[in-house]
Amino acid sequence: MAATPAKKDYRRGIDLLRFVAALGIVADHAMGWWVVGYPALGVFLILTSYFSVGSYLRGAGQGFWSSRAMRLLKPWLFWCLFYRAVYEVVSDEPFALLREPFSLLVGPSVHLWFLPFAALALAAVPLIARHVTTRARLTAAAAGVAVLWVLLGLVHANEGIAGWLVPEGDGLPQPFPQWAFSLPIYLWGALAAVAHRMEATRTVLLWAAAGSAVMTALHFDQASWQLLLSAAIFEAVWRLRGGGAWMTAAAGYAFGLYLMHPFFELVGYKLVGSDMAPHTGFLFGVIGSVAGTWVLRRIPGLRGMA
Repeated sequence: MAATPAKKDYRRGIDLLRFVAALGIVADHAMGWWVVGYPALGVFLILTSYFSVGSYLRGAGQGFWSSRAMRLLKPWLFWCLFYRAVYEVVSDEPFALLREPFSLLVGPSVHLWFLPFAALALAAVPLIARHVTTRARLTAAAAGVAVLWVLLGLVHANEGIAGWLVPEGDGLPQPFPQWAFSLPIYLWGALAAVAHRMEATRTVLLWAAAGSAVMTALHFDQASWQLLLSAAIFEAVWRLRGGGAWMTAAAGYAFGLYLMHPFFELVGYKLVGSDMAPHTGFLFGVIGSVAGTWVLRRIPGLRGMA
């Protein structure tokens, strides 16, 4: 990714945060670091919606949803086909007819749930950008997100960490455990974009704290306070100034890192064996995904896939 001169008020730290958040998700998947994975995903969600609002307000207007949704759904379809082919080769179970219709919102690899979620959640961006135009409306919207965090947080708490894996029995079907966690944080990121323009950041942070406090009191676990933690991490990094162009270059690998790391962890498993150490899988996932992204971005027609 070619580095460009930094614009006034451009925050290189936010670029680096994209890559660090993707690393946190890989660490979770490879080494079971839930304590890292939750806030990493939360930051990823905030960054996605925050910059979507900025894009809309800069004049995307008509066709905003369809154009940006396609930028997410095309890679989703591409990687669905890719992982389906990979698992057909390595799995002991042959391809089966559809048994769970909600799996159409995920794909053959669980981590792909993020792309259709982000595409559908984009519908909220124009609503927030157009209608949350005063401090009173911002306060009401932030309070609504806090309430939603508690309501969906209880749904998520009922499923537990196991709900993020492929459930068996009577568990909530995929991808709804992921969506229950993600939707309030995504909406908070969109409100944060509006709040920054109003210089009312304290309002959205206070309501994130209130929602997290209530959720923690009702059901104490490491997911309960993630709305506040993710928001605080984002706001802290947003306030940092300076940084080098290498931070922006690193950000260009975040999407590919998220999409490709399960494949390269599988490569590591096949090369090293079933006793592969978790940190080795992490290194295979990171190094392989960065290299794979570099390659894909130089193949005509595939640049947008990573």
